[in-house]
Amino acid sequence: MKSNRTYILKITTTAVMIALTCVLTLAVRIPSPTKGYLNLGDCAVLFGAWLLGPALGPVAGGLGSALADIIAGYPVYAPGTLVIKALMAATVSLSLYFISGKGKSRPRAGFITGAVAAETLMVAGYWFYEALVIGEGLVPALAGVPGNAVQGVVGAAGSFFLVEILSHTGVGRICGAGGVGRAVPGAKDV
Repeated sequence: MKSNRTYILKITTTAVMIALTCVLTLAVRIPSPTKGYLNLGDCAVLFGAWLLGPALGPVAGGLGSALADIIAGYPVYAPGTLVIKALMAATVSLSLYFISGKGKSRPRAGFITGAVAAETLMVAGYWFYEALVIGEGLVPALAGVPGNAVQGVVGAAGSFFLVEILSHTGVGRICGAGGVGRAVPGAKDV
């Protein structure tokens, strides 16, 4: 019975994170010079990676962000967003696992390292996507890099704040945190 409850909790939490990622992405949309938009969705993508782990975190981050692109009228970005945001979540989850794994005392280092790597991946990923897939060209697509970098800094800082606050509430323990969240202070082993 416990296995069924855990399975249902993980599916439900993943669905909630898909919705939260979509909503945060749509809540604030600032048009960028490359016909895309800047948003707060990275906060949810990185937080979802901490909460759900390397298997379900990328699902929530990728699907929630791609869905927001479709709803916002940017369907050309949806395939790239799906891959880029999923890779971002996987990067954070795996960084937490390898740097801050169970029993180690550096959970913040793992999350911060993962967030910086993920946001760097996002900036580079959108630059290449806009340049090569959308057809802007390498040099013109550079116009989107500063805005994406700002979005990355805000996303990393916002998600770190969420993890710090919620790790002390036991949210990671309640949700199972994908086996990763327990490495954050206050989250207990599941």
